[in-house]
Amino acid sequence: MKVTLAGSLGRIGKTLAQKLVKEGHTVTVISSNPDRSKDINTLGAIPSIGSLQDTNFLTSVFTGADVVYAIVPPANYFDQTLDLYQYFVELGDSFKMAVENSGVKKLVNLSSIGAHLEKGNGILEGTYYVENVLNSLPEDVAITHIRPVEIYYNLFQFVDLIKHQGIIGSNLDKDDVNAWVSPEDIAEAVANEIINIKSGRNVRYIASEELTYSELATILGNAIGKPDLQWVKFTDEQVLENLINVGMQPAIAHKMVEMYAAIHNGLLYKDYRKKEPKIEGKVKMKDFAKEFAVLYNQK
Repeated sequence: MKVTLAGSLGRIGKTLAQKLVKEGHTVTVISSNPDRSKDINTLGAIPSIGSLQDTNFLTSVFTGADVVYAIVPPANYFDQTLDLYQYFVELGDSFKMAVENSGVKKLVNLSSIGAHLEKGNGILEGTYYVENVLNSLPEDVAITHIRPVEIYYNLFQFVDLIKHQGIIGSNLDKDDVNAWVSPEDIAEAVANEIINIKSGRNVRYIASEELTYSELATILGNAIGKPDLQWVKFTDEQVLENLINVGMQPAIAHKMVEMYAAIHNGLLYKDYRKKEPKIEGKVKMKDFAKEFAVLYNQK
């Protein structure tokens, strides 16, 4: 099978490309960085260098593919000129036009928890747009939206807080429950959908574990030699001020705070809870905590 992957060789993309190549598929990996060509070739995949916003380029790479994997790459939240929502719009429109122009009939889109919400999901509101613009493709295009929950590596942002203040926390309560997932488990789910995609429009949530923030703090604390590490709840205003102080674009910082507030009030997980997806990921927080400890001890 011929598979075209957007997203270069990031935390999810590299594992995904390796898995598909190993299973004997012909894999083309799109990257905007020419320096990635060698690494892509080393994996046994075919590099295609260009911009995801370039619809003509994207169409040419999609043409002839049996399945396409779409992803909006992470944006730089510290870019003071970035219009985050427009970034999602541009890429969503580009993917849609390229699928239409290339004749691709199978599409797996990496979306996110909270993509069911048009508003109130903070920095994730662009995922709603991307899902809906792709769903407007002709009905004979099979589409699966993968909605991972929060990814473990987002916890790296707390290393400095633990180092300097001996606590971990945000505008979430210690008893709030969040679901977590590893990049490896996301790649596994994406690969499964690429190979077994169903007709029509489909949504698949992927999670590895659900924990309270108190439980999370205990696991990370034990891993770094701080078994008494406590989760502390800050106000929305305190979190916003801290994000802006470290250089995050103020508009994006506001959206970040809104997203975490949506975890606290249950809005972000409303559709997830309704569908009651199976916790199928294999990598647990205790596994990730070892990786967290390595970074923590390097600081």
